[in-house]
Amino acid sequence: MILDAKSGEVKAWEPRSNRHFIVPQTADSDAIIIADSQASINTRTWKGAGVAIPVFSLRSEKSFGVGDFADIRLLVDWAAATEQRIIQILPINDTTMTGTWHDSYPYSANSIYALHPQYLRLDEIGTLKDKERCQYYEQEQQALNALPDVDYERVNRIKNEYLKEIFEQEGNAVLVSKDFLKFFNENKYWLVPYAAYRTLCSETGTPDFKQWGAYAIYDANTIAAFDTPESPYCQTMRLHYYTQYHLHLQLQAARTYAHSKGVVLKGDIPIGISPRSADAWSTPKYFHLNSQAGAPPDDFSVLGQNWFLPTYNWDEMEKDGYIWWKSRFSKMAEYFDAYRIDHILGFFRIWEIPCDAIHGLLGHFSPAMPFTAEELASRGFNFDKNLYTYPYVREYMLGEIFGQYTEEVRNEYLSPLGGGCYGMRPEVNTQRKVYDLFAGCEDERSKTICDGLMRLHDEVLFVEDPVKIGHYHPRISAWQSHIYQSMPEYQRHAFDALYNDFYYYRHNDFWYHEAMKKLPPLLSATNMLVCGEDLGMIPHCVPAVMDQLQILSLEVQRMPKDVNSQFGCTWNYPYLSVATTSTHDMSGIRAWWEEDRNNMPDFYNRVLCFGGDTPYFCEPYVCERILEHHLASPSMLVILPLQDWLSMDEQLRRKNPLDERINVPAINPYYWKYRMHMTIEELINAIEFNNRLREKITQSGR
Repeated sequence: MILDAKSGEVKAWEPRSNRHFIVPQTADSDAIIIADSQASINTRTWKGAGVAIPVFSLRSEKSFGVGDFADIRLLVDWAAATEQRIIQILPINDTTMTGTWHDSYPYSANSIYALHPQYLRLDEIGTLKDKERCQYYEQEQQALNALPDVDYERVNRIKNEYLKEIFEQEGNAVLVSKDFLKFFNENKYWLVPYAAYRTLCSETGTPDFKQWGAYAIYDANTIAAFDTPESPYCQTMRLHYYTQYHLHLQLQAARTYAHSKGVVLKGDIPIGISPRSADAWSTPKYFHLNSQAGAPPDDFSVLGQNWFLPTYNWDEMEKDGYIWWKSRFSKMAEYFDAYRIDHILGFFRIWEIPCDAIHGLLGHFSPAMPFTAEELASRGFNFDKNLYTYPYVREYMLGEIFGQYTEEVRNEYLSPLGGGCYGMRPEVNTQRKVYDLFAGCEDERSKTICDGLMRLHDEVLFVEDPVKIGHYHPRISAWQSHIYQSMPEYQRHAFDALYNDFYYYRHNDFWYHEAMKKLPPLLSATNMLVCGEDLGMIPHCVPAVMDQLQILSLEVQRMPKDVNSQFGCTWNYPYLSVATTSTHDMSGIRAWWEEDRNNMPDFYNRVLCFGGDTPYFCEPYVCERILEHHLASPSMLVILPLQDWLSMDEQLRRKNPLDERINVPAINPYYWKYRMHMTIEELINAIEFNNRLREKITQSGR
């Protein structure tokens, strides 16, 4: 129930049935602590609107070629002026590993705690006394800020130069200050391993800690010696302390400023960490470093996604009460009032891919309950391990896949087995070997052969479980394979039946209990509002868990939860949800319009309720109607990408909608370099647009 703190009057009751607690036998000195799930109170009246944009995409007059934490304060001013109450960003953890643009991927952090140095506002740290160097950095700032996109490598190289120089000038005084020492003592449990990790990355020239010789296995006593005056690593370690301290101050300042304007910040917790991170190095017991996490195929990636991130050792994490996750959430709570759990389905089950595979098609759910050969037989499927778990390569397939290079492939990469059947030669008998063999080759021949050999490896009907030997997972999307098509009809029918059961029914209770074992203790670690990214292949148990734990779902109109609907109905969204038009992994609504033109007439006439012919482009009035529908939805939060907010204004929106794309999941690695095409100052001064937006938000009751 909810009570008035002063009068004790009951304001609201929980609508569900009574909770029951059986008091155990205890001694007089014992204390009983009841840590229950969150209360479910029907006080569903407040609704808000907000904007989503990565910090690196922000552009202000003072930016240094990339958005920074000080830019958030300007964005807060715009949000407050338009009655928006929440700013959602992408992960901001440090991803520095290779020193190249590959590090621009924000979902592969080198630490779950450390913040990325690129987000520092340099002039708020201090001013260099050397006038010549000041002039140099001013020129670099102007040049970088004029670029249409983020030049990740140059930005970080120049910012790191500045950090080293200002540290030499100011560092010693800061490191003995009371405020810094307080920060250090509260954070040294992660700060020391992180600083050592960054130091050794630089010293060895690689983030692969397996190649660090004596330091390949983390030892806390050895690493503690790095931070002693006699150590050659001392100053580098302390530079990283200094950098993280200032990042902490600037992000907290952004949060404090946001609160003063009635705005909150919403962070993003990635589902994975890098296999070459400080976390994997210092706490390897929490991870399965011999497997990869990803996602099953969908409309955006027909081969599935391979994130090349390790999966979690949940059994080990459970032993200490999930302290690793709780610490991670607690650190986030220092900066954010709400957070998005990236791929919340990973707490139910993760799509696990063998390390020798590249495509997500060869993955399987973990944990899961794979079939035995005996169970498959009992369900009417005649299982043959040699036929169904090894690449199915037949003569008739080769011409279709390799074209003019068929003879070369047959002679150099395949071994004849007789009867028009082939096996893969040892040098190409895994996708990883194929990938490595053709790495860096961009000519048509190499790409055709490489893609074709990869495709041959996907030609399996079952994937054997790597732990439960003799247990088998039906390969995802197997009906698209030649091996499936080659089976007699009765085998296909039997496979279809067990496939549907496996992916849609078999695991419901199992995955429900997996999620309820993990999520409640993690969510109770902070008071932040929890939002889950529940897109993709959603088990039936997911909505029940999210509703029970009061986790907001994510509703995207072009990805309806109802499999029988082509578009989501904004009027039917649940209150406990975040409604959005697009995510960072999708094109904006304007580009989507052009990509999916065949379906747009139905969307235009039936969903948006416009009459007449469908416009060829997503005109401002169309975008405006889409935004209005979202604002009018029952969802607690409507958080739209900045690009989609601007889409309803002909003068403010970008000319080419394709330039608004943040990420393309099917391309790995992808260069995350999107920047606003206008400054936040210009956006704040767009008075007419801001008045229109504020009016729409307030009229919608948000």
